[in-house]
Amino acid sequence: DRTPGSREWDIIETEEHYKSRWISIRILYLTMFLSSVGFSIVIMSIWPYLQKIDQTADASFLGWVIASFSLGQMVASPIFGLWSNYRPRKEPLTVSIFISVAANCLYAYVHVPASHNKYYMLVARGLVGFGAGNVAVIRSYIAGATSLQERTSSMANTSACQALGFILGPVFQTCFALIGEKGVTWDTIKLQINMYTAPVLLGAFLGVLNIILILILLREHRVDDSGRQCKNVNFEEASTDEVEVPQGNIDQVAVVATNVLFFVVLFIFALFETIVTPLTMDMYAWTREQAVLYDGVILAALGVEAVIIFMGIKLLSKKIGERAILLGGLIVVWVGFFILLPWGNQFPKIQWEDLHNNSIPNTTFGEIIITLWKSPREDHNEGPTGCPIEQAWCFYTPMIHLAQFLTSAVLIGIGYPSCNVMSYTLYSKILGPKPQGVYMGWLTASGSAARILGPVFISQLYTSWGPRWAFSLVCGIVVLTIMLLVAVYKRLIAFSVRHGRIQE
Repeated sequence: DRTPGSREWDIIETEEHYKSRWISIRILYLTMFLSSVGFSIVIMSIWPYLQKIDQTADASFLGWVIASFSLGQMVASPIFGLWSNYRPRKEPLTVSIFISVAANCLYAYVHVPASHNKYYMLVARGLVGFGAGNVAVIRSYIAGATSLQERTSSMANTSACQALGFILGPVFQTCFALIGEKGVTWDTIKLQINMYTAPVLLGAFLGVLNIILILILLREHRVDDSGRQCKNVNFEEASTDEVEVPQGNIDQVAVVATNVLFFVVLFIFALFETIVTPLTMDMYAWTREQAVLYDGVILAALGVEAVIIFMGIKLLSKKIGERAILLGGLIVVWVGFFILLPWGNQFPKIQWEDLHNNSIPNTTFGEIIITLWKSPREDHNEGPTGCPIEQAWCFYTPMIHLAQFLTSAVLIGIGYPSCNVMSYTLYSKILGPKPQGVYMGWLTASGSAARILGPVFISQLYTSWGPRWAFSLVCGIVVLTIMLLVAVYKRLIAFSVRHGRIQE
């Protein structure tokens, strides 16, 4: 990257403008980090908390709760993106974060109503997702405030900050697990502070801090693909070096293809993220508290892995290009899900297995079920562990060994961040130096649609047919995506390269 002080840079951009531009970009890195912490800080505890507050909720409803976040984001992203094209980016960013703060506070009170608590959780997560629509604003700002030379590095840094937030979210959640399910209660305002509500209260506090930083430090900046300052309706300072935005047609086929690729990448990770907790509880007979703790540690480790991948991508992309990394990432993801397919002749523990093993020899199967139904739980807080008898596939599907699961998680943790950052980096380059708020809004909306369909798809399929069918279909989807990428490979080039203004 060029640095302030060099002769070439001084011709294009003043040092004062450079410093202001990069301070604003770094503020958005921090915004992405703080927002990601707020989004992810409860992800592993949603399923146990849902079971605790509403006994009518099952694994299929979990998919809808997680999908509600993405539905809110899908609706909000084009709105905030359009808003950012015509008004200072401070406005949509501040409003969106405030909505997330309010939604986190609502989540802390979903236990209060006497009934239908699961629907209050559904609404709370949907509003958090609506606030998450600011991702489109952040990406469009960074795409417009960086040259082609700086773009991949800046997008990788954005993703690294997001990944770091997703690391610390589960870490904080894991630490709060030490409080336990009971915690303490503030009767005056009917607030329970326990392992489920403490994380969202911290997320709300971080959101308030985020708003303050944006209002104080963020400034508007736009440059063209070469790094020259552009005229911008949102730009607050006049400059004699401003240039008009280059004109030209955007390759709409490349735009649509990239949206589809981004959809599939987010779809795959959303379903993996959703199924981690039910899968580990079914396969390894973990309790709710164990699932929150262990799965939080696993996702935190994947977050660390993702940050390392993002840093490596910045160097690797200069040698082999973004398209090759995207293709390689999809192949690695396919291998990860193929490894996750269940094999062998060892089966998961069934929830009534302990009672069956300890029953008297002449007890009939019907008597066992009646005894199970009437018998009190060994742990009133946790309940039985293992694969539920309601899921018929538990009786004939081999278990996924822990080594299988961890190996698959590592591979998905390599492939997903590579595909994620490369897809929207390519997208920003395809769009060129024009305002990208609306386009980035549609990209974020396609990712949100994936996060809606992914959890619903996997929760329904997993509950009804089990992991073998679910992960086999995922492998098929990834193969089709690889074929699409190969078909449009030559069209995924930068706007300025396509129009002959800059050499690839």
